Amino acid sequence: MKIHFFTFIILSIFSLSSCQSPVLDTDRMPLVTGPSYYIIPATSGRGGGVKLSPTTLNQTCPLDVAQENNEQRNGLPINFLLAIPNRGGVIRSSSDLNIKFTSGTTCGKPAVWRIEDVNGQRVVSSRGVLGNPGRETISSWFKIVEYDSDYKIVFCPGVCNTCRPACGDVGSTIAKNGRRSLLLSNEPLKVKFKKA
Repeated sequence: MKIHFFTFIILSIFSLSSCQSPVLDTDRMPLVTGPSYYIIPATSGRGGGVKLSPTTLNQTCPLDVAQENNEQRNGLPINFLLAIPNRGGVIRSSSDLNIKFTSGTTCGKPAVWRIEDVNGQRVVSSRGVLGNPGRETISSWFKIVEYDSDYKIVFCPGVCNTCRPACGDVGSTIAKNGRRSLLLSNEPLKVKFKKA
């Protein structure tokens, strides 16, 4: 009886993970760990791709995550790191992952996305921790979720069984100086992924 129950649990876990759809790039190919991609808006009029941006004028360190103002600009290339690696490194919808800029660092460290509370807003910074899923790194894990025939990026990490993070969608806001900052928002930024 115990063996049958254990087999049932293993098969259930396998079924759940295998029914998550692969996230597709603009060429309709699955996103995978390793290659670089641009994260760009899926609809026109919503700015350009994501990049590193100073939090304040003339600041070189630390940097936050923002969008290009020009729609024609792809931003900076990024990589993904899965919390639970799989064969082939295929990124599936709702999988916990790190998002890291392939070029650029923040204060000499890899530029990994992270949620930080700044003046009551939860903004996306580049001061995250790569790997080591768990309580200490919970603010550095994101998910890509299907949204209106495209995708959105969600902060709702499942890398800590006892943690209860306040989940939210990643959106953008335009500041008075024209800067398009990424933050958790009621209006998600609909995105797509273009191979770099």
